[in-house]
Amino acid sequence: MEKINIYSNKSINFISVILSILIFLLINIPTIKFKNNSIENPNEEIIQKNIIENENKIEEENNEDEWYIEIPSINLKAPIKESTNMEVLNKYVGHFEETPLKEGNIGLAGHNRGYEKNYFENLKKLKIGEKINYKYKQFQKTFIIKIIENIKETNWRYLENTKENKITLITCIENQPQYRLCVQAVEKTE
Repeated sequence: MEKINIYSNKSINFISVILSILIFLLINIPTIKFKNNSIENPNEEIIQKNIIENENKIEEENNEDEWYIEIPSINLKAPIKESTNMEVLNKYVGHFEETPLKEGNIGLAGHNRGYEKNYFENLKKLKIGEKINYKYKQFQKTFIIKIIENIKETNWRYLENTKENKITLITCIENQPQYRLCVQAVEKTE
């Protein structure tokens, strides 16, 4: 007796396509779990994290135009961010939190070598009388350099607040871990 093939090539191809689609959907649809009678997408946390990171990136880009230091003689324009911790200094010039933002003695710190951003790498090239421009939101001032000095790492007197408007820049000195380069400028008066 001869066997009859009940499946044609068309039906086998059709079943193969349907099975392929089902397997594809099972692999690629995010796992759904139920919690408190609602559907929760496990990718929601990743999506929210990406949204927050993008918002922070946009905010940082906008802040770079609102808070920065510019020193034309060494071709520097660098964004500033609050704090002098390593996370900040790796991307920005850091603002000493205990110093003012506008009036008085504004204190800033930055790396000069060996990091992702070395904004203060050319501070050693500055000369007395050169200009430093500072912008914080709508506040802008120009300062004239009056002091360039190597100081002990424990010498904080240059960051003390003053009645006179100043800006003080601090960075490390290569191969001298106990010392810092201090550049201090006084507000330009016309």
